[in-house]
Amino acid sequence: MLKKTLMSAVLAASGVAALLPMAASAQQYIVRVAPPPAIVETVPAPRPGYVWAEGHHEWRGNHYVWVQGHWLRERPGYAWNNPHWVQRGNGEWVLLGGNWDRHERQAYRDRDRDGVPNRWDHDRDGDGVPNHRDRYPGDPRRS
Repeated sequence: MLKKTLMSAVLAASGVAALLPMAASAQQYIVRVAPPPAIVETVPAPRPGYVWAEGHHEWRGNHYVWVQGHWLRERPGYAWNNPHWVQRGNGEWVLLGGNWDRHERQAYRDRDRDGVPNRWDHDRDGDGVPNHRDRYPGDPRRS
């Protein structure tokens, strides 16, 4: 009996310990200083099986540091959300993104708000007509 209880305790502790590195790696920066303008980087030609992660500023210590863009190995069924700064109403700046989202969750969010018409914006063909009003939502030559 004591052996089973001890084994259960060890398994439970190892399960909690396994979650700690994931929680520690998910950082959220909240600062009161506006980020500097993004540095313009040349995006290399597409690479099969990889996704380009755009460069961005991160808050480290007490100042911003530029993190260069880089390739990430593609994850089937997931979409990469590039990190970007958003200002809250109270004057704080929050770094969002920098993570993988399942495609279904991304579609559920309705739109990615990047200004580029795509299937997440409910305008699959990019003709400016929302899919629910477009007679041919998959064909950019018809509206």
